[in-house]
Amino acid sequence: MLSQVLAIHDLLDDPAVDGATVVDHLRGLAPQLDARFEVERVAGDRGHTDFVRVLIPGMRGRDAGGDARTLGVVGRLGGIGARPERIGYVSDGDGACTALAVAAKLIDMARRGDRLPGDVIVSTHICPGAPTRPHEPVPFMDSPISMDTANAHEVLPAMEAILSVDTTKGNKVINHRGMAISNTARQGYLLPVAPDLIAVYETVCGIPAQVFPLSTQDITPYSNGLYHLNSILQPACATDAPVVGVALVAQTAVAGSATGASREVDIEEAARFCIEVAKAFGEGWLQFFDAAEWDELQRRYGSLAVLQTPGVGGPAEEN
Repeated sequence: MLSQVLAIHDLLDDPAVDGATVVDHLRGLAPQLDARFEVERVAGDRGHTDFVRVLIPGMRGRDAGGDARTLGVVGRLGGIGARPERIGYVSDGDGACTALAVAAKLIDMARRGDRLPGDVIVSTHICPGAPTRPHEPVPFMDSPISMDTANAHEVLPAMEAILSVDTTKGNKVINHRGMAISNTARQGYLLPVAPDLIAVYETVCGIPAQVFPLSTQDITPYSNGLYHLNSILQPACATDAPVVGVALVAQTAVAGSATGASREVDIEEAARFCIEVAKAFGEGWLQFFDAAEWDELQRRYGSLAVLQTPGVGGPAEEN
């Protein structure tokens, strides 16, 4: 896995990189593979970014009419660079690097004959010149496009569960170096941390599972103006599927706009976790939530889908 991470990291650490460059690299790993690649450039008031989507087909994937479930891996970030304010690749880019390394590894596995049961859809965006914005305790990376736009291009209906990978170092509430996972979020509910995901974490990392805290605000849209830990759970605002955050974390608060702050071994660990979850989810035994408890929550308390919206008096979309 580390070789894929190093190759993707080197590819992204370039002021001229764009979505087409990334797709050319991935397609070149196995030209004969029936994977699907999409690149779409979207412009905003503060620049543009390239959305990249890759579908790696499984042996029994939904895309070909099979019965194995589809996992989405979303690389969440503002940008991979903050040029010209910062020179080089920034810490915030690790979500994109992880997701694309997952795609690269799955493509290479399929080339060798190791196909997963289900399809995996990887999505992220490539922006080497994103803006920054103030945030406590350290500055955040911003993005040339709104969060609603990012969700519309990265969160796809075919994703039956989502791992949302994001650099989550700019805080003082998860003080661990490596990676951490979140509760499962679904349709406005914060559900228990999935035992199956804890088991995969502890197998992959060899330590007790690290879980970062969430608040109700974190699973509401950015556009409501309330405090958010970061954007890691924003995909949960745009889907009915269960979403779990996979956070690249540190023992100190590190700005997303910081350069020289990425640790390739941490990215490799997060990518390896996503691969193992994809295997087990497609095989059918790994669950993101307890279905019986979910049904009982709905019966007793009803829908909380209002939390997926900006709420009463909120703006329609983030500026």
